[in-house]
Amino acid sequence: MQLSPVPQVFPPARPIGRAWLAPLALLVLALPAHATVADIRDMADLSIEELANIQITSVSKKSESLSGAAGSVFVITADDIRRSGASSVPEALRLAPNLQVAQVSGYGYAISARGLNGSNNSAPNKLLVLIDGRSVYTPLFSGVFWDSQEMMLEDVERIEVVSGPGGTLWGVNAVNGVINIITRTARDTTGSLASLEAGTRGDAAAFRQGTATANGAWRVYGKHLERSHTELANGGRVNDARHQSQLGFRADWSRGDDSFSVNGNAYKGVSQQPEPGAISVSGTSLTLGDIDASGVNLTGGWIRKFTDGSSISLQAYL
Repeated sequence: MQLSPVPQVFPPARPIGRAWLAPLALLVLALPAHATVADIRDMADLSIEELANIQITSVSKKSESLSGAAGSVFVITADDIRRSGASSVPEALRLAPNLQVAQVSGYGYAISARGLNGSNNSAPNKLLVLIDGRSVYTPLFSGVFWDSQEMMLEDVERIEVVSGPGGTLWGVNAVNGVINIITRTARDTTGSLASLEAGTRGDAAAFRQGTATANGAWRVYGKHLERSHTELANGGRVNDARHQSQLGFRADWSRGDDSFSVNGNAYKGVSQQPEPGAISVSGTSLTLGDIDASGVNLTGGWIRKFTDGSSISLQAYL
């Protein structure tokens, strides 16, 4: 097996200030403190017993304690993500010791497990990636477009990374493991929140508004990001800048013994294409242009709980 080389890239130095960030910064300062700071318990305050009893669902598809799971699993909590300063899902996955996260370009990543990785399709098709139970695998290149998997990291409850084969339980692509990204319910994200990011790697701004009612809750969010181009070690510019806008919502409600959940997202972005390009054919000269990417998704779920403690669930996504 031959792994594709990963170019060494360095972000160019540039000022972090942007004029369009000023009004958003004032918005953040105007929000109440309880709406801008996530109500997350410090993991350092948990005892050994409490840490072992963290509830996970990815190993057996049902809620169970981390210590009782019959599998090797690593959990990245919301507090871990907040402390790390990660600004994207791939950066947050660097916290998992059972994953290899390689950055191929300014926005491209190759992520896999068990020592199998590469920018081609030799390994990405062997790792199942789920977001709230929705598979983000694409048959276009037998892998995951990580640059398209944008979300507000403030809404992520935890990321469960299961090592080892999981095809019996999860189906195709779960050869080397499973990455299950679980977001917070709408009831846990009420109020207003604005998020700003600025730096040499790029800028981003996001907002979220959530409301709870007697029988349920809902939230809406929007995010826009600008990723800067990178540079080689010799100072040469790499055309790998990217910008993307995304909108989404989630609603959770209950009626009697039934619980329902619906969430959807829509995004549109443009990425520059660095040499040799997304498609490289020997002996053929291809004109490299910007790559337009857009997509929508919708996920719905239903859970019925019975008096004996058992339950039945159904999920579908488009």
